[in-house]
Amino acid sequence: MEIKDLLIPELEQEIAITEKFLKRIPKDKLDWRPHEKSMTLKQLGSHLAELPSWIVGTMTQDGMTMDDYKPPINENVDEMLHTLTSSAKEAVNSLKVPNNEYHKTWKMEKGGQTLMEMPKYNVLRGMVFNQIPHHRAQLGVYLRLLDQSVPATYGPSADEQV
Repeated sequence: MEIKDLLIPELEQEIAITEKFLKRIPKDKLDWRPHEKSMTLKQLGSHLAELPSWIVGTMTQDGMTMDDYKPPINENVDEMLHTLTSSAKEAVNSLKVPNNEYHKTWKMEKGGQTLMEMPKYNVLRGMVFNQIPHHRAQLGVYLRLLDQSVPATYGPSADEQV
């Protein structure tokens, strides 16, 4: 079986769920955060929207340096949705490679130090794909704290019970 045939449907499912969450962000609360150490809604939504681009970076490069990395910030929910859609499309395309591409080594560095080095498949599974539900769950907590409805994820949501 081709690895892409496993990853692409999973990614498409995660993107569809994430889109539902982003659409629930209150447009007038983008600067809100539940704690001073937490990201704002704008930062969190922007991060969720950019995560598929990490798939592209993993699959098209041999590594990256975190020295100059600055997370992109979308100014509104519509921009977040556009970023999510376009980065997801690119991510799906980047996954359409033979299995041997997933076994190539990928390295992350900062300040000349190697932070991690592992096969691209392990980067995708352990670091990138897992980031999506992790941060989406954070967004779910934010939505709950703001008394917004939380979408169903892998099963029903208390807000969407019939």
